[in-house]
Amino acid sequence: MPIDAPYEPSPWEPVATQVEQYEATGGREGGVMQGAPCVILSTLGAKSGKQRKTPLIRVEKDGRYAVVASMGGAPQNPVWYHNLKAHPEVVALQDGETVVDATAREVTGDEKAEWWAVATEVWPGYDEYQAQTDRDIPVLVIEPKG
Repeated sequence: MPIDAPYEPSPWEPVATQVEQYEATGGREGGVMQGAPCVILSTLGAKSGKQRKTPLIRVEKDGRYAVVASMGGAPQNPVWYHNLKAHPEVVALQDGETVVDATAREVTGDEKAEWWAVATEVWPGYDEYQAQTDRDIPVLVIEPKG
């Protein structure tokens, strides 16, 4: 894990419990989110400086992943988005039992459209989330280092 900072579990108990189960079982428990497979994204807190872990829907293509900052169509971006923007080189992603050190970058234009299509194949609800918010929902690509 590239994040050399103390881990602070989510204050929202269901998220903290899901992360704990996922990590303890390599994704065999806690590996589904709203009926779709998920991964655990680890970031460095932009304000706290602590390691944060978030279960997100698994969107993978050719060994790279996309994370969609939908927050269910809320008017603001999720906290993990700000963490990735502040520290794009301090990222880890757990997919099942595999944990990779990674970097993050926000995608735009045609590349975003391509990843959006991949994401909505996995979770069609992303289109609904975009329709219910005025913000343009960001998509970030998580690429393993090395």
